[in-house]
Amino acid sequence: MPKSLGQEILFTIIMVFVMVYAMICYNIALATGGMSNAVFLHAFGELPIMAPIAFVLDFFIVGPLAKKITFSKFNLETESPLFVVLSISICSIWMMCPLMSLAATILFKGGFQAETLSVWLETTAKNYPMATFWQLLFAGPFVRKIFGIIFARKNLQKQSKMAA
Repeated sequence: MPKSLGQEILFTIIMVFVMVYAMICYNIALATGGMSNAVFLHAFGELPIMAPIAFVLDFFIVGPLAKKITFSKFNLETESPLFVVLSISICSIWMMCPLMSLAATILFKGGFQAETLSVWLETTAKNYPMATFWQLLFAGPFVRKIFGIIFARKNLQKQSKMAA
């Protein structure tokens, strides 16, 4: 897990890319009636719009709230790190899914209109299962592994420089 502001920013950037790209692909597939190779390319068109929104929401609002909720429920000295990570992830999904679904509704599903509320609620309901599955079973473990590899190498380089 991140131990500095720079690490927190890098972790958030990687997580945003993995989560947002997958959710864009999922929503395009829903809108077009199924998955195709074209979905993967089309998703890159929305990524530059949705990724900064997700970064700002996660880094400045949702991430700190998810940690605050988790740290108020779990004693970090005695609790399993797995429960802490799962709690932060679940709290993040709980808040990010409706916020990002709202952004997608406004930006890609007709903007502000008479049906905005119902479109947003439907989008959120469709996104929750995928966001939960993707975060808990793929994105979270994958990003933590990549992050661990990046900083294990940096720590090894520091140790070898100190030994020399």
